[in-house]
Amino acid sequence: MSLLFRRTRALEAQIDEFLDAVSEGCIVFEQGLADYLRDDKDSFEERRAAIGVFEAKADALRREVETRLYAESLIPDHRGDVLGLLESLDNVIDQAKQTLGQFEVERPEIPEDLRPDYLALGRSCVQATQHLVDSCRAFFREITAVRTHIHKVYFFEKEADRLADALKRKIFDADIELARKIHLRYFCLHVETLSDKAEEVADRLAIYTIKRTI
Repeated sequence: MSLLFRRTRALEAQIDEFLDAVSEGCIVFEQGLADYLRDDKDSFEERRAAIGVFEAKADALRREVETRLYAESLIPDHRGDVLGLLESLDNVIDQAKQTLGQFEVERPEIPEDLRPDYLALGRSCVQATQHLVDSCRAFFREITAVRTHIHKVYFFEKEADRLADALKRKIFDADIELARKIHLRYFCLHVETLSDKAEEVADRLAIYTIKRTI
């Protein structure tokens, strides 16, 4: 991070912690989804509680960074971009938390033969988030490496789209009542939204990166 934040190690550490919280929260989302799909209720509840902790930590760190940037008049030329990036990253972990929350509230009954498809979709979405975090670390530390990571975000987002489309086709081909099909599709969309959020942040990051290198 020294390229952008030469004046304070404390700010570097806070942003690193924030990125760690987003990354770990999304990994916990994948674990929680796997727990739900194998009917491990206790582990699922543990993951759901854990992602809430990571989301709250990310929120608190984002606010601390925002306060520090303004109070100490740091990086005025890039302050808006940094804050916009952190806020949009916060939306990613928020989405992960909300999705696990919806599984807990609505308890969809997912057929055994569709469970591997939901798991594969969740895995692809989380891979998109992990490469997004790598892209953001590069933005602060080594701007020339952003593109190396960001194209992987787009790859896994497209893969998530492909898996979601295939899953929705399987759902509507299944011999179950229409109401259940709609419910299962709804949760497919919920999971898929995580990769969409990652793509939105990647789009913003690509613009911020161009601005920094002009």
